[in-house]
Formats: sequence, C-alpha cells, structure tokens
Amino acid sequence: MKILLDSNIVIDSLAMRTPHNKNSDAIFTLIINKDITGYINTSSVTDIYYVIRKTFNDTDSRQKIRELLKLLEAIEVTKGDCYAALDSLIPDFEDAVVAVCADKVNIDYIVTRDEEFLKIPNAISPGDFLKKCDP
Repeated sequence: MKILLDSNIVIDSLAMRTPHNKNSDAIFTLIINKDITGYINTSSVTDIYYVIRKTFNDTDSRQKIRELLKLLEAIEVTKGDCYAALDSLIPDFEDAVVAVCADKVNIDYIVTRDEEFLKIPNAISPGDFLKKCDP
C-alpha cells in the first residue's frame, strides 16, 4: 500500500504535537516496519522545516528532515503539476498540488487532518487510516 502524508501529519510527529502525534507516530511505525510505503511531495519539505524550526534548533531540524527523506519516497513537484493543480476542482491550491502528486504515483490514500482536504475521494484521516490497517 502506498500513502502520501500531508505535511500536517509529518509535523504532528516531528514536533510531537499532542494529541495528534499518537496517530502520526503509529503511521510512521507502519512505514518503518515496511508494512506500507510512505510518500511526501517535495514542496512540503520546506514547509515542514519552517514549522519544526520553531520547535527545534537549525541543526536538529535539518537532521529531522534528513531522517524524513531517508524514510519517505519523495514525489517531485513539476511546473506541469502546478498547472494541473490550478485547473483542479480542489479549491485549496496546496491541497490540489498534493492530490496531483498523489495521482502521479498511484497513491492509495492521502493521509491528512485537513477537514476540507478530507472531502476528496482518496483522502483519509490518520485515525481512519489506522483502523484500515488494524488486522
């Protein structure tokens, strides 16, 4: 199974944002155990760094990004992806870019806590995703 993590899921885990980090950490455990393949789009990486830099110093933030990039597959965001997102029916441009990137690599689910983003067909909340993975 392939999932794309929205930046809020990654930040919840890296910045230890309670109570959300519990589900995010569980998802990362599934990825670490190779039960699922995790993806992130490259445009999210700078946003994640920006947010976690408010919690950690620069050195620690950079190390967390290095570890993240070792763990997750990265989907490059191209100019064409941006045009496709602009033409998308998804009203939030950032969400549209994530959705376009997910389609490029046939993602099964986009895991997000964004209530508006959850309205698109393959988006799922962390809790609902973990329920699907529970044997």
